[in-house]
Amino acid sequence: MQSSHSRDQSQQSKKAAASGWIGSALEYYDFFIYATAASLIFPQLFFPKGDPTTAIIASLATYGVGYVARPIGAFVLGHLGDTHGRKKVLLWCMFLMGFSTIGVGLLPTYDQVGLWAPALLVIMRLAQGFAVAGEISGASSMILEHSPFGRRGYFSSFTLQGVQAGQILAAAVFLPLAHYMPAEQFNVWGWRIPFLLSFLVIIAGWIIRRTVEETPLFKAADKKELQRRSPVVEAFRDSSPDMLRVVCMALMNVIPVVATIFGAAYAVQPAYGIGFAKDVYLWIPVVGNIVAVLVIPYVGKLSDRIGRRPPIIIGSLLAGLFAFAYLYAISIRNVELAFVMSILMWGVVYQGYNAVFPSFYPELFPARSRVSAMAIAQNVGTAITAMLPALFTAVAPPGSHNIWLTVGSIAFGITVVSALAALSARETYRIPLEKLGEPDAQPMPLNEYERLRAQADLEGRYAKS
Repeated sequence: MQSSHSRDQSQQSKKAAASGWIGSALEYYDFFIYATAASLIFPQLFFPKGDPTTAIIASLATYGVGYVARPIGAFVLGHLGDTHGRKKVLLWCMFLMGFSTIGVGLLPTYDQVGLWAPALLVIMRLAQGFAVAGEISGASSMILEHSPFGRRGYFSSFTLQGVQAGQILAAAVFLPLAHYMPAEQFNVWGWRIPFLLSFLVIIAGWIIRRTVEETPLFKAADKKELQRRSPVVEAFRDSSPDMLRVVCMALMNVIPVVATIFGAAYAVQPAYGIGFAKDVYLWIPVVGNIVAVLVIPYVGKLSDRIGRRPPIIIGSLLAGLFAFAYLYAISIRNVELAFVMSILMWGVVYQGYNAVFPSFYPELFPARSRVSAMAIAQNVGTAITAMLPALFTAVAPPGSHNIWLTVGSIAFGITVVSALAALSARETYRIPLEKLGEPDAQPMPLNEYERLRAQADLEGRYAKS
């Protein structure tokens, strides 16, 4: 009976991790093809052609609008995840994201409908931001609650590995189009192809996610009681200090903003005069993300041994320092150095934060309000970083001096705030699953934790064999 239970638990853990990985990859493919297009092509298509600086700022601001919508989506989708189940909210997120992305691919341009073009673009981006608000918190909570003892960090990291894979796919779809299509054709209709491919994303995601079981913690709860209460109210009442910490830690979104959004505009847009070719620049985030996909599970596994806080603190500070070097490499037009700095900043050291927060954030909150508390806090934090691309362009516009130093200083200051927030949080990796989020919960003694962790590993291997 025990071996059968272990085998079932092992299968559900792997199925939940696979679902989280693939679902996040597909959904963030949708989210990041917009980010790529906002930097490379939207300024010329959806905005007036008078002032290129204004067009760049406006295009990057529409990217930020998606983040502004995320806190609203977090309230709604977090509530649904805590009252109707993690599985249901993930399916709803996927459908809304997919159809809004297809909508972007069907939009008319500024030359065709004037100001209706940016207005419709903003509406589609708002829908994307609303949908993505529930993805990471829902997927992380589902995987965490299915994970074997002592391996929550490792299994939860697959959520973010999927996000990085989605970014690889987003850039990889644009690469052959930008490289092989004539520029005129790409500007007229080629850019629409990645958005319309989201139809396939919807089908694939539905097939995968509908087979995953709800988590044992949620299934064991009283369903009528769950639907009567308000997890959002409980989250603010019982977990406000930890929600504030998550808001501050989520400011680490500044690193992907620097790497893929402002960095792309700085390197590619003619107004800045750097002159990186679009197809060449697109390889920078691709390579950084490929390295990240390889690094993430090792960092997640490491956090199960040394704790969640050390990788987050060290990764945050080092990523902030490498932001200077990355932007400097772009400023001196050194493609090779930009590649190396991107890999170090985004592919390696940033993963100290990125691989660990999918386990650390939900571990700070009790199961009854876990999705709501994490979704609201994380998305408020990312929303604060939403307008950073436009801010960077405003304080370091085309033609200004020391752009790399100005933007790098802001980025590093933000990473320091994130590191301090992690330092002030309690360590969670040795707290039992059922006691997570309780203010008086005590971590398991290290020797006992290591013994039970080794026992769970043996049971997992036995079930596999």
